[in-house]
Amino acid sequence: MKSAFVFICGVLGLFGGVLFEARAVQGGPAMVFDAGNSKIVYAEDPDRLWHPASLTKMMTAYLTFEAIKAGVITLKSELIVSAEAHRQPPSKIGLPIGGKMSVELGLKTLIVKSANDVAVMLAEGISGTEPDFVARMNDTAKRLGMTKSRFYNPNGLPDARQVVTARDMALLAQALLKEYPEHAHYFAMPNVRIGKRRLRSHNDLLRTFDGANGMKTGFICASGYNVVASAVRDGRQLIAVVLGAKSSGLRRQRASDLLEHGFQNYQWKDLLFESSFLTDPVNQDEIRGPKNMRRLLRPYICGNRPPVQKSAKKRTAKKKKKPKKK
Repeated sequence: MKSAFVFICGVLGLFGGVLFEARAVQGGPAMVFDAGNSKIVYAEDPDRLWHPASLTKMMTAYLTFEAIKAGVITLKSELIVSAEAHRQPPSKIGLPIGGKMSVELGLKTLIVKSANDVAVMLAEGISGTEPDFVARMNDTAKRLGMTKSRFYNPNGLPDARQVVTARDMALLAQALLKEYPEHAHYFAMPNVRIGKRRLRSHNDLLRTFDGANGMKTGFICASGYNVVASAVRDGRQLIAVVLGAKSSGLRRQRASDLLEHGFQNYQWKDLLFESSFLTDPVNQDEIRGPKNMRRLLRPYICGNRPPVQKSAKKRTAKKKKKPKKK
């Protein structure tokens, strides 16, 4: 009787999974996996190179947690705004050169506000210089098994060389949660207060998805809209990685679909099929260069505004207009 029930659930789940996968094949790389045992529930182009945008700040946060654990800095240590940090473009906090903030407030603004200037402040506060910190980012990526990732700055601002994969971001997310659970609350913060300002998180899944508890969004024109999203239900934590959505709304919907699919279908899929793992060998056929999303985004977002064309009626009227007499 039990086996028959499992079979029926499997058939229904398989049918639902087929519909989900048919609907899901519409954007960039994506993945959803179980944070507890590293089993992949669903993956699409997991090893395709992609620009991380502000997902880069997850690595910056990881190295900050590492520095705190090693005693290099504390949450109360002061970060100083250098000229390099000050000239970073938004999103940013915008303190003047020489301004100061604590490492703890820096972490909050890094994750919630996605502050580019604070990412540089943390890099310089931990390693002395930004290049030294970037070298540490790449060494850490290699150690974590993020074999295809390459970092050239600590904030994710446009650099054609800076790339990750959905699998690599999944490995980083898992490392953050397993190695530094005491800092996981930073990724779940819906807002952060700086003086009289209250800054809202870009991760609207925290407000819309049942069980959502983190982690980080990212956007530049070349990457489209990215997110690493975590949620917990009934003691199970799933993490979804979405790269290259065409809008923030589509990013939210894609991540919601992945997580919901995982929670609804994980049990029967685990019983009937052999799940793959984050550490499985990389599919070399999937390693392609990143797609530039700029022209696929909505008009006006990244300079895609179409040229203004005058109507035929106005052009004709202009031609017939007589010159003024002098």
